[in-house]
Amino acid sequence: MTLPDDEFEFFFDKPWSDGLPVVPPTEERIARMLEGTSRGQDEPVGEIPPAFAAANVHSVAAHAVMAGCLPGYLPVVLAGMEAILDERFGINGLQGSMNSSAPLLIVNGPHARRIGLYGGRGCFGPGFRANATIGRAIRLMLLNLGGGIPGLVSMSTFGQPSKYTFCIAENEAESPWEPFSVSRGFAPGENVVTAVACENPQLVVDNYARGPEQLFFSIADTMSHVGCWNQWVRSDLVLALSPQQAAICSDLSREEVRSRLCTLAGRRLGDLKRAGQWREEWMKDLPFAVDLENDDYFVPLIKDPADLHIIVAGGAPGPHSAVMHGWNGGSRAVSRAYSV
Repeated sequence: MTLPDDEFEFFFDKPWSDGLPVVPPTEERIARMLEGTSRGQDEPVGEIPPAFAAANVHSVAAHAVMAGCLPGYLPVVLAGMEAILDERFGINGLQGSMNSSAPLLIVNGPHARRIGLYGGRGCFGPGFRANATIGRAIRLMLLNLGGGIPGLVSMSTFGQPSKYTFCIAENEAESPWEPFSVSRGFAPGENVVTAVACENPQLVVDNYARGPEQLFFSIADTMSHVGCWNQWVRSDLVLALSPQQAAICSDLSREEVRSRLCTLAGRRLGDLKRAGQWREEWMKDLPFAVDLENDDYFVPLIKDPADLHIIVAGGAPGPHSAVMHGWNGGSRAVSRAYSV
């Protein structure tokens, strides 16, 4: 492509930016990006709703260039987009939602370590090129190929910072458990991307818990606020435990932690009836029976234990966990193995 005198202003003048400068996707830069994959540039990746523009490996590479990715990042961008385009993820609805949820990519495997995808201290924040640019490439495609433009298609009341970029690696090195991807049914050592539609991280601060039950009480309370979608419908939820908090639970398996939190997190039916969001028909649609005449009946926050995704992230020391509530029930987490 022939660049104008001020290529950065050129892209700002087009609806091709997320509001930040982009790297001009010249054919030379795209060719270098394509060196990061063995897949053919014309290979289809999918149609991105709601505009349903067709994405192929070449157009994904172009957006990876625009976002500032290195060629080694391209396999993650491709796998992440394919996971998001899986019908179970429900990206069409998420693109137009009034909610602020965004696709979070959680990456496991040796390739993430090789390219510098980060899961340690500050992983949800600035300073890590792979995290920032991989997530940004996904967002640029949702804007440019999917048409998810704020105010036109995206009706999100507030948006959220993670709509710019939302991508981390799990901190496998400091986890007491097998990688998150293994808990999703993949083999150890596989390169895996998991996409989850969720809100920004909400911190749980507990500097003095010395046993898991104290910690679980704090986390379950944060999980269970009446204003989250998880309280009303079946939806995913991501819990990121810092290494310090995960160590408190190290005598338990990930599955035991999940089971205990599923038991603790929730609200009395009477509390739910006080909220404007209360809908009796929603309680009848849950995958378990609710005694609608008993205000003391405990309604679990997590409607299916498989929807609670527990990862280890962040740095030590750090007495924090992060709860990321899910979207409105129209999405399921999708994991996808990829090769490099």
